[in-house]
Amino acid sequence: MGDDRVGRGLAAPGPRRLPAALASLVLAAVFFPGQASAQYFGRNKVQYETFDFRVLRTDHFDLHYYPPATEAAADAARMAERWYGRLAGVFGHDLTGKTPIILYADHPDFQQTNVIEGMIGEGTGGVTEALRERVVMPLTGVYRETDHVLGHELVHAFQYDLASSPQGGGLSGLSRLPLWVVEGLAEYLSLGRDDPHTAMWLRDAVLRGDMPTIEQLTRDSRYFPYRFGHALWAYIGGRWSDSTAAVLFRAATHQGWGPALARVLNTTSAELSAEWHAAIRSAYFPLIQGRTAPADVGQRLIAVEEPGDMNLSPVVSPDGRYVAFFSERGLFTVEIWVADAQTGEVVRKLAGPASDAHFDAISFMNSAGSWSPDGRRFAFVAIAEGDNQLAILDVASGRVERRIGVPGVGAISGPAWSPDGRSIAFSGMAGGISDLYVLDLESGDVRQLTRDRYADLQPVWSPDGRTLVFVTDRGDSTDFSRLSYGTLRLARIDAAGGEIELLPGFEGAKHISPAFSPDGGSLYFVSDREGFSDIYRLALDSGELFQVTRVATGVSGITALAPALSVAAQTGRLVFSIFENRGYAIHALDPEEAVGTPVAPDKATTVASVLPPTTAETQVGAYLADPLAWLPPPGDYEEVSYRPSLGLDYIGAPTIGVSTGSFGTFLGGSTALYFGDMLGNRVLAVSAAAAGTLKDLGGEAFYINRARRWNWLAGGGRVPYLTGFTTLETVPVQVDGQVLLGRRISQYRSRTYYDQAVVGTQYPFSTTRRFELTGGYVHVGFDNEVEEVITVGGSEVARSTRSLPAPEGVHLGQVAAAFVGDNSYFGFTSPISGSRYRFEVSPRFGSLSFGTLLADWRRYLFRAPFTLALRGVHYGRYGPDADSDRLGPLFLGEQTLVRGYEIGSFRASECSGTVDCPEFDRLVGSRLAVANLELRVPLFGTERYGLIDFPMLPTELSVFLDAGAAWTGEEGVTLEFARRSPDRIPVFSTGLSARFNLFGYLVLEAYYAYPFQRPDRGWHWGVQIAPGW
Repeated sequence: MGDDRVGRGLAAPGPRRLPAALASLVLAAVFFPGQASAQYFGRNKVQYETFDFRVLRTDHFDLHYYPPATEAAADAARMAERWYGRLAGVFGHDLTGKTPIILYADHPDFQQTNVIEGMIGEGTGGVTEALRERVVMPLTGVYRETDHVLGHELVHAFQYDLASSPQGGGLSGLSRLPLWVVEGLAEYLSLGRDDPHTAMWLRDAVLRGDMPTIEQLTRDSRYFPYRFGHALWAYIGGRWSDSTAAVLFRAATHQGWGPALARVLNTTSAELSAEWHAAIRSAYFPLIQGRTAPADVGQRLIAVEEPGDMNLSPVVSPDGRYVAFFSERGLFTVEIWVADAQTGEVVRKLAGPASDAHFDAISFMNSAGSWSPDGRRFAFVAIAEGDNQLAILDVASGRVERRIGVPGVGAISGPAWSPDGRSIAFSGMAGGISDLYVLDLESGDVRQLTRDRYADLQPVWSPDGRTLVFVTDRGDSTDFSRLSYGTLRLARIDAAGGEIELLPGFEGAKHISPAFSPDGGSLYFVSDREGFSDIYRLALDSGELFQVTRVATGVSGITALAPALSVAAQTGRLVFSIFENRGYAIHALDPEEAVGTPVAPDKATTVASVLPPTTAETQVGAYLADPLAWLPPPGDYEEVSYRPSLGLDYIGAPTIGVSTGSFGTFLGGSTALYFGDMLGNRVLAVSAAAAGTLKDLGGEAFYINRARRWNWLAGGGRVPYLTGFTTLETVPVQVDGQVLLGRRISQYRSRTYYDQAVVGTQYPFSTTRRFELTGGYVHVGFDNEVEEVITVGGSEVARSTRSLPAPEGVHLGQVAAAFVGDNSYFGFTSPISGSRYRFEVSPRFGSLSFGTLLADWRRYLFRAPFTLALRGVHYGRYGPDADSDRLGPLFLGEQTLVRGYEIGSFRASECSGTVDCPEFDRLVGSRLAVANLELRVPLFGTERYGLIDFPMLPTELSVFLDAGAAWTGEEGVTLEFARRSPDRIPVFSTGLSARFNLFGYLVLEAYYAYPFQRPDRGWHWGVQIAPGW
């Protein structure tokens, strides 16, 4: 997770995996659901809405958008063209063809996109994917931020295009570069060298003596690549030049970072690190002298216990007794916690998606919550049903009483409860533009107070409830015709609407997080007037300004615009978040400590916010200072309706094999092609494989439609499986009238053909629950033949091929219905919190008549660092042909079910029967029941999750107890615990397990198991490649 909205800017190049994965899983679920369903969990990306996309065609881009974002999209098109001119100049490169840009009106809409596979968190502000170099992002409601994110993502588009050019190193070369190289350059070229937020990270590192070397930045995940990468590229651009930085990047894609650094800059990573560190210390040490260390500001309530801990958006209760804040202290997701505002003792968790299935997540990046005036309720923004909703929570019970969606408003932030408790003001986004709204809690009516392109954020009520103060970019510095934006200021509006009054402040500085004093005479806020984010106070009657804090790092939230300050309505106690040790701590000041020192309303100084070298004049700085350069005039771009059409996304790496022998030369191979539309809603996957002859030609094709909430799939194909063996014998052969001894080589070949068709659909109720319905048909055919070659003296004298009798084909039809849930969180090697379940019924008909029943339930109870994992599974065949010998038996001793009973580990001496082997036979049947219990602990991991901080080889240890039983329709289970028995009894095992995450590609498990029902075998080792259940 990043500290800004550009949480993941670059999608790793590679195949689009969903079509193949979904197709194979659906086929497996249709024909072998017992084996496949154990894999077929996962959360759902829900298409809550269907967007009517249109396309704006500019000189260099096809910009996709949908009403009502028409106005914001037209402005974004001009931004994109301006960025093209800027970046083409820096890189000395023009993009190949038109680059697609896909804009969503707000972040909840963006989270529904199918262009990017997988779930998208709130911290992801945009993505540029490799296959078609598509830029996908939401509008932010703040034009400056939208412009930054768009510029960041277009840097990635240039990076992809450069890597793919003849002078580049290809997408594989780009993917080998450290993340800081790619993301840091995107931040530098889109933000420049004047950035208080990145400067704050550097000052924190200087204070702690923890500036990363380039080697550490490359290999150690503790150092955030966006911020430190931004700073390092700023140094390179300032020290050498921005054009040289672009040459260095191009060379790095081809040669790698080290060789490129030596060739272009004639230096090494160690030398560059030393120079960079010296420049940072020289720039920032003098500036932080005389400022207060983060730990010494006021009273520390919530500390950063581990580097990177997040304690965000504190909101103090009206009586000053409690403070609510967002935190990841639960490890898996951001939740709302409550602490004692006097002692800092954390009282309890207030709300989170794990405790309420009615919403998917809590919106936390640029929002905070709000207490009701009596302190009995708490309002926050939840992500549910594809939009932001206001959630009203009863503090005493922890129950969400109401969830309120606002029609036409997709994103909500900054709820503020009115002093009389009847209304909630908030900032809402419609069509990519933010405005102020007021919700009447009794009637549900919503009034819109502002209606324009200006940013309107973080409203707060005056104590008398008559006015609202909010954050905005209004003023002379913002000019939408020039797409130039002023810094954020404070403004006041009557609660009933009307004229907007800009409040006094500092020219050129940001002003955020406004909060009234209890008497309404003062307004506290956070500003970066000196390049440091500090708390200030405005005396509303006189207009005088006072500086309250002088923190060496900064008073800040997770982003530069995130709320960081709250004032108790009754007591005046200030509670705020401070950046320190790569994380965020919560501190407090009593009102008498928050009077502040008078300061003049001067223009902001930027020395402390400029990234070293501070005196450099650069190409990036020049173009950021000139909004008109490369900016096209407002005009009418060609606009067309979006018409989906399939284009080639990816060609799977072809495989080819050649073999020679007595039966000739055989040539085989396979390939796959993936097609998709621009929005990723429609996908076609085609694969083909051949092995020798036309009989061994196979292929599959699948079409997936994800345009609406009901997703559906159709596909089919032929899959041949060839097995065989060879015999050699001496035979008499007649050659030219003579009978000679020759050799007859016979190759017996058996083919099994699966001709199959499948249709399926699924309906997600939420991101964690779905219904599936599939239907399919398979015909299993058989073909046997023998090819004989007769040789005499090494020379071939005869060759023939003839067919052999084969079993009659089998045809099966099937319908399956399943209800699936998954709200689990995965650790390094296995799930460690939440639950998963799958309940499925599937009748079969045709050559065989039976049905299958599957019930798979799993629960993970987490208490750091331990997880108690429980699983119960039943899979069985029922019906007339459930025990037919034409169906393969189910085996209880699979390592993923009951360890210690692996099929290859049995010895003949273990069998107690004279004609049978009950020790093995009790593991085979047509019905299985399994129960598992594991206590898991991470041995090696990260600072936040692991007993030992060693992320190179994440390792999980566990103690396990496995149990299971197998039976048939004719022979049931004898329910008794016995070490030796001739009956079909349950089996048990216990032992120790270690799972290793090998470079993120696979999970290897080694276990030492004791099978109780194999007394002659005892303790033994086993190994499998599979993640934990």
